Amino acid sequence: MNRNDATKQFHSGGDRLAELIDGSQPVELPTPDTDTPMVSRSVRLPLETYERVRTAAEARGIGVTTLMRQWIEAGLADLDDSATVSLADVRRALAALAHPTAA
Repeated sequence: MNRNDATKQFHSGGDRLAELIDGSQPVELPTPDTDTPMVSRSVRLPLETYERVRTAAEARGIGVTTLMRQWIEAGLADLDDSATVSLADVRRALAALAHPTAA
């Protein structure tokens, strides 16, 4: 059944569409990666920005949305002075203190 036929069946109230749905194979849904309820939002990014985020996520071995969520959470933590700092940032700060540059 094509889309137009399915739409006609739906609007006519016929039983054929219901039979088609009932006769389909069950689909296994993916298991959520968290027990925390999530809200899905879309965001428009310039292609170059998205590619940079994707590359950063791949380098960390995580998904793009996971990395974006981490960055948003870190930004929000910074707003209320409960900021988390990445280990890489701490190492860079310590290295800069150990080797100060001349002013």
